[in-house]
Amino acid sequence: MNYILTTLENLMQQTAFFSLTWGNYLMILVACVFLYLAIKKEYEPLLLVPISFGMLLVNMYPPIMQEGGLLHYFYLLDEWSIMPSLIFLGVGAMTDFGPLIANPSSFLLGAAAQFGIFSAYLIAILLGFNDMAAAAISIIGGADGPTSIFLAGKLGQTEYMGPIAVAAYSYMSLVPIIQPPIMKLLTTEKERKIKMEQLRPVTKLEKILFPVVVTIVVVMILPSTAPLVGMLMLGNLFRESGVVKQLTETASNALMYIVVILLGTSVGATTSAEAFLKVTTLKIVLLGLVAFAVGTAAGVLFGKLMCKLSGGKINPLIGSAGVSAVPMAARVSQKVGAEADPTNFLLMHAMGPNVAGVIGTAVAAGVFMAIFGVH
Repeated sequence: MNYILTTLENLMQQTAFFSLTWGNYLMILVACVFLYLAIKKEYEPLLLVPISFGMLLVNMYPPIMQEGGLLHYFYLLDEWSIMPSLIFLGVGAMTDFGPLIANPSSFLLGAAAQFGIFSAYLIAILLGFNDMAAAAISIIGGADGPTSIFLAGKLGQTEYMGPIAVAAYSYMSLVPIIQPPIMKLLTTEKERKIKMEQLRPVTKLEKILFPVVVTIVVVMILPSTAPLVGMLMLGNLFRESGVVKQLTETASNALMYIVVILLGTSVGATTSAEAFLKVTTLKIVLLGLVAFAVGTAAGVLFGKLMCKLSGGKINPLIGSAGVSAVPMAARVSQKVGAEADPTNFLLMHAMGPNVAGVIGTAVAAGVFMAIFGVH
C-alpha cells in the first residue's frame, strides 16, 4: 500500500500544478486569449496560432526552451538570423512589386512610415536603454517581425529578443485593430472617399529588373542589408522570371509555412513568466506600440501632404500601409476606404507603400547596423 501511495505522490509531484507560479498561469491565460483572437476573430492566425501555442507550452513546461529542449533549437535558428532571412525569401516569392513599380512615389510613403522607428529609438534612450538595445526595440515600429529578430540578433540584444519578437508579431497581427482609429482620426471623410486613378500596366521586363536593381543599389550602399534585402529580392526574382516555378512554389508555400511554424513557436516560447513578466518587457511592448502608432500616423500625414500636392488625386489612407506588415496593412487601407465609400478600391494602390515599407524597414535596420559598425 505504501508503495502505491508513494508512486501516486511521485506522479503528482511531476505534474505542472506543483511547479507553476501565478505568472505562469497569467501567461497561459494570455496564450488562450491570443488563440481566441487567432481562431475566432481570425487575426492573422498563421502568426498568432504558433506564437500563442509556444507561449502555452513554455509556461507549462519551461525545459522545452532550455538547452536540450525542442524549442531551444528552433530558437537558435532565430538568433543566427536564418529564420528571418528565409521568411523574407518567402515574402519575396509571394509579393507582386508591380504597384510599387507603377507608382514610384509609394517609396516616399514607405519611407515616411519609418519615422516611427527613429522616434521610438530616441524615446527608448530616454527611458534608459543603451543605444543598441534602443535600436533593436525601435524596429518594432516597422511592424516587421523577421527584421526585428534579425536586428536584435545582429546587435547582440538576445536578452530582449523574446519581448521584441512577440511585440512585433503581436502588432502585426493586431493591425486591423490598431490602425483604423489612427487613420480615421487623421483624415476627413472626404479624403477617405478619394478614388485614385488606375495604375499603369507594368511590363515583365520591369518586374524582372526591379529585384536585381534594388539589390545592387541597396546592398552597395548598405552591405549589411544583404541577408534580408537579398533574400527578399531573390524570392521576387523567382516569381517574376517565370523560369523557376518549382522554386517559387516551394519558397512561397512549403518552405514559408515550415519556417512560420518553427519561428512562431520558438518566438512564443520566449514568453515564460520568469523572462517576460518584467518592467523592462512592459517598456518594450509599450515602446513598440508607440513606434507602430507613430509610423502609421506619419504615413497618413505624409499621404495627406501628397494629396494636397497632387490636387486631391492621392487617398491619404494608403500612407498607413507604409508599415511593412504585408499584406495586412494594405487590406486595412482598403477596408477603411470601403467603409467611407463601398465602391472605392484602394488595395493595389496601398500595396505600393506596403512593399516599400518592407524594403524601408530592412534599410532602417541596415542603417543602425552601419552606425554601430556591425556586419
